[in-house]
Amino acid sequence: MAYTAQLEKNISIKSLQNLKAKQEKFVTVALYDAPMAAMAERCGVQAVLVGDSLGMTVLGYKDTLPVTMEHMIYHVEAVARGNHKSLIIGDLPFMTYATPQQAMKNATRVMQAGANMVKLEGGRWLEETVSMLSERGIPVCAHLGLTPQSVNKFGGFRVQGREKHQANTIAEDAYRLTEAGADLLVLECVPAKLAATITSTIAIPTIGIGAGRNTDAQVLVINDILGLTEMPPKFSKNFLIETDDIPSALQKFVSDVREGHFPEDQHSFQ
Repeated sequence: MAYTAQLEKNISIKSLQNLKAKQEKFVTVALYDAPMAAMAERCGVQAVLVGDSLGMTVLGYKDTLPVTMEHMIYHVEAVARGNHKSLIIGDLPFMTYATPQQAMKNATRVMQAGANMVKLEGGRWLEETVSMLSERGIPVCAHLGLTPQSVNKFGGFRVQGREKHQANTIAEDAYRLTEAGADLLVLECVPAKLAATITSTIAIPTIGIGAGRNTDAQVLVINDILGLTEMPPKFSKNFLIETDDIPSALQKFVSDVREGHFPEDQHSFQ
């Protein structure tokens, strides 16, 4: 098939900041291997996330907690071999960044494996860590809202920020992590109004998943895009049933995000 949205140049943090400034949506996909990474580049996906979601989507665990640094290194290396233009974001797994020094050591490994940025889950307690990484040349994507590594603390995969005090905490954390030097922010499973407010008040681009249509970007896991998830979450959509093949499904996701057709209200939380 013909690819209609191929990336013409390497995507950088500055590229994504410029898109936010122009109020143009960008696209992120969570994926884990070289062939899908190469296809994402050809379909115009600006950022790929090698997420610890691979614990559930690839390795068969019930949550992300068993994922190790060795798992992440293996999959970051694979994605980096397949994709040379998208911005590659690599997760730091559960309890691999409990201290700034531990975060520095493990973030270095992920960057050396081929990532352009690391992602950390958590709020204001990460300020010192984010500042240290940023000062030493390691870009950081923060992650607020439903942070899957805290699933046991939350009592399950639950929407965060519906209560006023919780929403205020998330908004304050977003501001503080931005000030500490974070370059991107993932907002997962938060009310659409809260995500819109945060997006309009912080300088860095936001990437939403179950956070409404008013974030600067959207991310979905490739398994959800292709209808491979047995019990898909509310915020996901199977794009393969609307198209003829896998590349067409991925290109449909890309175009729907850029044109504002996805997510719709049924994919969001109020």
